[in-house]
Amino acid sequence: MHDMGNPPFGHCGEDAINRWFNTHLEQLSPMENLKASVPGSELKPVIHELCHFDGNAQAIRLVQSLHRFNLTYCQAASVLKYTRPATESKDDVPLNKNYLTKKVGFYITEAAYVEKLMAEMAMAPYCRHPLSYIMEAADDISYCLADLEDAVEKRILSLETLTEHLKTMFCQLEPDNRPIKKQFTFDALLDRVYDDAQRDEISPTHKFFIKLRVEVVHPLVSHAAQQFTDNLEAVYNGDLNRALLEDASQFHALAKTFKQVAIKHVFSDPEVETLELQGYRIISGLLDQYRPLLELDGETFNKIVLGEGRYFPVERRLFNKLSRKHVAAYEIALKGKPALSPNLFGSFICDAACYRTISAA
Repeated sequence: MHDMGNPPFGHCGEDAINRWFNTHLEQLSPMENLKASVPGSELKPVIHELCHFDGNAQAIRLVQSLHRFNLTYCQAASVLKYTRPATESKDDVPLNKNYLTKKVGFYITEAAYVEKLMAEMAMAPYCRHPLSYIMEAADDISYCLADLEDAVEKRILSLETLTEHLKTMFCQLEPDNRPIKKQFTFDALLDRVYDDAQRDEISPTHKFFIKLRVEVVHPLVSHAAQQFTDNLEAVYNGDLNRALLEDASQFHALAKTFKQVAIKHVFSDPEVETLELQGYRIISGLLDQYRPLLELDGETFNKIVLGEGRYFPVERRLFNKLSRKHVAAYEIALKGKPALSPNLFGSFICDAACYRTISAA
């Protein structure tokens, strides 16, 4: 659930959204009208958020405002990995909370909900819920090998090459070569896993990654659990200013090894970069296609919402492509703030059409 706010095509998709809105947002008719009628202090944070998409904040928006999952506060707080509102700069946060706030945690549309959540859960400003530390560690451990396995399956890397890259990177990050599991060093574990996989007659690759997960997941889980208990007071208060796995241990070096090899040898592969560039064009193109809907004034758009607006066939058909859940969320948002509804139209429809377009992708 923590990752559900991430856009298609990863960082290239995110960059496409941000570039499109930075280029076009203030030229759109609704935003021009808002600038003429809404104080700049109120409009500035809305513009900032629309031009700075963040998957973490989008996850909270999805579970609360758009999909309305009806989570308990404890469940929702466990998804809240970062605790800085999108309207605040990292420079405004206390230094001893710099990790907890290094990314945006929630948007202005969910600020009241998060404020109530934190009050009910007795969470201090910029602090986490204890279970979010476990969620973060579980996320890191579960997916640390996923990109590498995909790379081998797609023949970007061979098992032999991957094994050598892992050994080299781990040596750089952990020169003392402290054991990972009992008396075994990482090199010894890799050699054992690789040799065992070569004896598999059907799929050495599948056997390699199954065996590697078994060998590394248990030590990582054990270390994360130990860090949780060793730092129990800080975790309970939600002010441990790092991830459970991010310490000076060989286990941190192990988790980081997998990430760094993926960054250095997988994501920079020409085939992967080509796919990401295609994703960039797809997201940008979809936003261009939906621009006629974004150009409508509030009155015309609301006619289309009510099933009218027959004189705007293109816009009406674009609207019909939007998720009914998202349209319902828009209508609820208007009812919740009747005095501001006309002024909120521009920002909300830009936001809504953007994210619904991405869902269509």
